[in-house]
Amino acid sequence: MKDSRELDVSSLQPIITDGPTPLFATISGAHLYGFASADSDVDIRGSFVLPIDTVIGLESAEETWQISKVIDGLEVDWVAHDVAKFITMMMKKNGYVLEQLYSPLVVYGGEWLDELRDLGQRCIVRYLYHHYRGFYNNECKMMAKAGATAKSVLYAYRVLLTGVHVLETGTIEANLPNLIELYSPEGVSELISLKVEGTEKQELDPELLQTHLARLNSLEERLDGAFEKSDLPEAVDNRDALSDYLVRARKTLGA
Repeated sequence: MKDSRELDVSSLQPIITDGPTPLFATISGAHLYGFASADSDVDIRGSFVLPIDTVIGLESAEETWQISKVIDGLEVDWVAHDVAKFITMMMKKNGYVLEQLYSPLVVYGGEWLDELRDLGQRCIVRYLYHHYRGFYNNECKMMAKAGATAKSVLYAYRVLLTGVHVLETGTIEANLPNLIELYSPEGVSELISLKVEGTEKQELDPELLQTHLARLNSLEERLDGAFEKSDLPEAVDNRDALSDYLVRARKTLGA
């Protein structure tokens, strides 16, 4: 089996083009976050364009496409939403889709992706705080119920730091090693080493866990403070431009 961290992105093209017309596709999940293991699944996310006849006809169409294949011994998942659904999710302050949109790990892109990224800048609003706050709260509940592992604590750090970065800078950064360089949280690089070495499911030593929980609490306070001080727009204000993009994409790629 090939090491998932050494996978040639070009080898993923067939899974993207073997289906509805793609708009763009990027790699998400552990590879985007910067703590993939050798056997990590490859999560591809993005958007596609339903044919015009399907959209305007009486028959309803599936707005989400999902397929899994084994490539070079690795599980590869391609999940995408029709462009109308994807844009609607962008406008609803969905951090997941914005992270997919701005992922630097591009499998399939071009001018349509570039333009949507430009338009997506106006979807980076103050109330993204609630997405990241909610994600962190869920991680805490899962750790309390199932125990805290290197993987679960890393996800907690990742979501808090991404949220802080969005609110303080107005840009999306989902890669934890990059965030570590920017914010210097102690002990997180060691957790990444535990994760990538394959000990991610082992519960953390109680004393070590308490140390990390204290650091997470400090980041949680920083996230709350960043929300209060953020000068990001309160709401998405380019609905007309996004609508125009949708119509052009549908007419061009869905014809």
